[in-house]
Amino acid sequence: MNLQQLRYLVAVVDNGLNVSEAAEALYTSQPGISKQIRQLEDELGVQVFVRAGKRLARLTPPGAIVVATARRALAEIANLRRVADEFRSEDEGDLSIATTHTQARYVLPPVLKAFAQRYPKVRLILHQGNPTQVAEQTASGEADLGIATEALADYRELATLPCYDWNRVVLVPRGHPLEREAPLTLEAIARHPIVTYDFAFTGRTQANAAFAARGLAPTVVLTALDADVIKTYVELGMGVGIVAQMAYDPRRDTGFACLDASHLFPTSTTRLALRRQAFLRGYVYAFVALFAPQYDRAAVDAALAAAPPA
Repeated sequence: MNLQQLRYLVAVVDNGLNVSEAAEALYTSQPGISKQIRQLEDELGVQVFVRAGKRLARLTPPGAIVVATARRALAEIANLRRVADEFRSEDEGDLSIATTHTQARYVLPPVLKAFAQRYPKVRLILHQGNPTQVAEQTASGEADLGIATEALADYRELATLPCYDWNRVVLVPRGHPLEREAPLTLEAIARHPIVTYDFAFTGRTQANAAFAARGLAPTVVLTALDADVIKTYVELGMGVGIVAQMAYDPRRDTGFACLDASHLFPTSTTRLALRRQAFLRGYVYAFVALFAPQYDRAAVDAALAAAPPA
C-alpha cells in the first residue's frame, strides 16, 4: 500500500467513479489508476468497488470505510507538510480562501490588504463559488478556509465560526416609486419585477420565505451570481434589486437609492469554516483574527476540538 494508491482511490470517488476523469485530473493514465486500485484491493483483501463490466458502479460497504480512512490518511500527510513548513518558514506559504463573490468583492479587500502587509511572503489564493462549492472546497482541502453565509454549517467535517450578522437592502434607480414608500413593505416590493441572487446565494431561501409568509408571489425576472450583475440590470430598469447590505457602496453606487429592508427579512450570519483535522499555520490564525477579531487562537482551537453537531 502506498500514498499514490490512496490518492488515486480518492480521486476516482471525487470524480463520480469516472476513472478517465480522475486520470485527467491527476495527469496520469486510466490503465495506471485501474491497476493501482486493483493492487490496493488485492492487498486489503476486500472489493472497494462494485463493477459493472469495466465500469465502476458504486462503492461496496467496506469500500466506503476504506475511502473515508484514505481521506483521513491523506489529510494527516498534508498536516505533516504544514507542520514542517510552519517551523521551517513560519511567515511563508500559501493561504487559499474559498468564498462567494459578495465576500470577495465587498468584505475581504481591507482584510486581505492588512494581511498582505503583515505577511508579504504569503501567497493569497481566492476561489469564488456558490456556498455549496465553498463548503466542498474547504472540506476537501482544496481551500484552507471557507467564508460564506449558507452551507458551511451543514458539513460535519467543518468547524464553523459565526462572524457577523447582516441583512438586505433594496436598490432602485433614483426617482423610483418605491422611494416614496415609508415604511417599505413586502407588498410594495412585490408589485415590481425583482432582480436578485441565484437560489444558492446569500439568503435567497430566507427572502422567498418572507414573501411566502405574507401570501405573496413576487415576479423574479432575473437571478445572478453576484451583486454587481444585479446592479447592472437594475440600472437598466429591468426590476428592483434585493442584495446584501454590504454590496451597496454609497461612494460608487450613486445612481441608486438604497432602501433599508432589514425589518422585512430574517437576519443572516456569515461564517468562517476550517477543516477539523487540519493543522493550521500561524498565519491562518492571524487571518481569522483579522476577519473576525472575536476569535483568538484559543477560541479557534476550541472550535476545532469541539464535537461536530449531530
